[in-house]
Amino acid sequence: MIQHLLDLSQQPPLLQNESIFFDIEDKQYADCAQIFTNGSTKSGFYMIKPEKSPAKIKVYCDMRDGGGWTVFQRRSDGNESFDRDWNDYKTGFGDMKSANGEFWLGNDNLHYLTSQGDYSLRIDLEDFEGSHRFALYRKFQVDSEQYHYQLMFNGYRGNAGDSLSGSYNPEVQGWASHQGMKFSTKDRDNDRYERNCALEDMSGWWFNRCHSANLNGLYYKGPYSAVTDNGIVWYTWHGWWYSLKTVEMKIRPSVFETNEV
Repeated sequence: MIQHLLDLSQQPPLLQNESIFFDIEDKQYADCAQIFTNGSTKSGFYMIKPEKSPAKIKVYCDMRDGGGWTVFQRRSDGNESFDRDWNDYKTGFGDMKSANGEFWLGNDNLHYLTSQGDYSLRIDLEDFEGSHRFALYRKFQVDSEQYHYQLMFNGYRGNAGDSLSGSYNPEVQGWASHQGMKFSTKDRDNDRYERNCALEDMSGWWFNRCHSANLNGLYYKGPYSAVTDNGIVWYTWHGWWYSLKTVEMKIRPSVFETNEV
């Protein structure tokens, strides 16, 4: 046993971009909140099966911030292209192996998850100066492909500003709000713009005409210049011409009880 402990102490520490997959094949969970409630409190990859999903899906569960968050989007280093077509966003793409990997869980999966009940959305943001902000929304829901993955949400709290609904300025809310918007990609134009926002801004998103938030934009390092405001944008924090360093979008049931103090 002493030799075993010595061997463990000589093993290299877990790197930041490494992760752990937790095998809980003996039980079935609808989301990360159920996993957390059942006693699994370590962040990492798990298998879940939302009620309407035809199969189990692999997700990253973030057990920080009270636990139980199912992560559906992450930006961290620009290694993954988010300039994708409709089918890629439908099924999901990216690095689903490392803890810091960039990915999109898939619009079908988002619909399966959020159709189970009322879910809250948390968006964690970091800039290149090391500052962090967040935004929280309730009743976050993504409709089915039949309705172009229409986005619905309610309320806001946080310190990043309410870019998602455009409530920061009633004069721009008509074109800047993402409330009720359908999902658009470069090959499926569902926005309210006379041209194609997804094609111009090189991402898939719930565009209006076009956006005050685009967290799937191109990965620049802070301030940038381009023909369009196509960076990773959260307008109410850094405006249209600053691209954020890291983003994480995650959901959990609104009624989820946490142990937060």
